Amino acid sequence: MRVAVVQMNSGQDKQVNFARASRLLARARQQDARWAVLPENFSFMAGDDESRALLAENFDHSETMEWLRDQARSLGMGLIAGGVLLRLKGWQKPRNISCVINAKGQCVARYAKMHLFDADVDGGCYRESDAIEAGDEPCIVDLDGMLAGLSICYDLRFPELYRYYASRHCHVFVVTAAFTEETGAAHWHVLVRARAIENQCYVLASAQQGEHPGGRRTHGHSMIVDPWGVVLAECACAGEDIAVADIDMACLDRVRQRLPVLRHRRLC
Repeated sequence: MRVAVVQMNSGQDKQVNFARASRLLARARQQDARWAVLPENFSFMAGDDESRALLAENFDHSETMEWLRDQARSLGMGLIAGGVLLRLKGWQKPRNISCVINAKGQCVARYAKMHLFDADVDGGCYRESDAIEAGDEPCIVDLDGMLAGLSICYDLRFPELYRYYASRHCHVFVVTAAFTEETGAAHWHVLVRARAIENQCYVLASAQQGEHPGGRRTHGHSMIVDPWGVVLAECACAGEDIAVADIDMACLDRVRQRLPVLRHRRLC
């Protein structure tokens, strides 16, 4: 199955972001991708989490969700997009949601970011939990016969989430991210490849890149990694781009047969 990851430099103008994403998704479809992954905050990137939270959309009347459904239908391609800040009845605060839209334009799954980014890095103080509520459960979705475990950005640092997915027979991990330049330069490649290698799964990692409102800088390097840890495709280090590769289930089976680490686990 051919898949694509999209790299963006999103800002505060939602319509501009939609137009940019539309052009990138069209490129992915022209290369025969059946699924494409959009990065965290693809539709709106504010200078701080409080500003983002103020503009969170109601899930049942979301402009972003409607745009995603229209894009999926018109392109005939499945989309995974997140995080989108959404509100739903019963939640105390907005949640950072990764949404899965099939090629018919139906939302078939959603995942709320479980690990919130509260850190002092890159010359800034980030307190995602001040404005956003954490999700409380993982999400596995069937992508045309391929089981995928969903995650968002800071989740990548918590290997137990990915081992949970691997132990439930996932073939692919999806990571939508906006890693800061400082943390990304030091850790992004290592973490993405580590999650692939230790769990013998493909990883589709889509990220923001460049400078955004408020001076925030993100690392980019969106990539697709195979179960052996090989980077199959990677976006340009600067600017908006797509990376496309084929998911080969036979490759996944070969890796797991040659080096059956998942069967050799002693601690669960």
